[in-house]
Amino acid sequence: MRGASGPQSVSSPVEPLRDVIARHGLSASKALGQNFLLDRQLLARIAAIPGLEAGDIVYEVGPGPGGLTRALLDTGARVVAVERDRRCIPALAELQHDHSGLQLVEADALEVDEVQATGGPAHVVANLPYNIGTALLLRWLDASWPPWWRSLTLMFQKEVAERIVAAPDTPAYGRLSIAAQWRCHARIAMNVNRSAFVPPPKITSAVVHITPAAQPEGVNPAILSKLTETAFGQRRKMLRSALKAMPGALAALEQCGIAPERRAETLAVSDFVALARLLS
Repeated sequence: MRGASGPQSVSSPVEPLRDVIARHGLSASKALGQNFLLDRQLLARIAAIPGLEAGDIVYEVGPGPGGLTRALLDTGARVVAVERDRRCIPALAELQHDHSGLQLVEADALEVDEVQATGGPAHVVANLPYNIGTALLLRWLDASWPPWWRSLTLMFQKEVAERIVAAPDTPAYGRLSIAAQWRCHARIAMNVNRSAFVPPPKITSAVVHITPAAQPEGVNPAILSKLTETAFGQRRKMLRSALKAMPGALAALEQCGIAPERRAETLAVSDFVALARLLS
């Protein structure tokens, strides 16, 4: 839950978010991976990334005091906000009172049925808690295809964001890169300096925007996942050593014309897709 911006009501002046936080006695919880984002203009820029239109459904995880929630509501979207920190519920309930387009779900995002919660295709926009961000992303990327989400606009630590969009033969390239890119388009939409948060984290953050694409035909996602897990599990080993325990993998390398002396990080996403297609 790292997101927040200046609150807004339909008929009253905007109350600075710092005042909302103070009035409710809130403080960011390190245990929950919280860092509050207060800059309303910055949050409006984040809310603009997915190109929301009036009536669109947005699924937000970890709204905290509700800053990003307000920026999303300003677009005319309907927001389903999932928050597990009971301390933040009163501030969100005030926002819900002023905005009929806000649905508040008090729950752990890892346990929510997103399809049931949203009731239709949704854009996911969230300043994700550091401690569950990658787990949630992998869960959403592993959805049945086409997925229930229309786009993912997510805040991560910059190093995680770089892994998501990494190209082959770079230090950041790995399983997460392939999971995000084999049937999606992924890009870093903006960087966010640590000074924008309260309290400031020790690292820079970045917002990643992901949109679904067509799934390559004949590829079993579970096979691709197993293939990348095996190939990158011993990253510095040649493929002939790393993949020898996976039935059919070495023969697939030969069929694809991939030299077994290469290492996993040198293969393009399309190479892994081709191997997985043969193994599927």
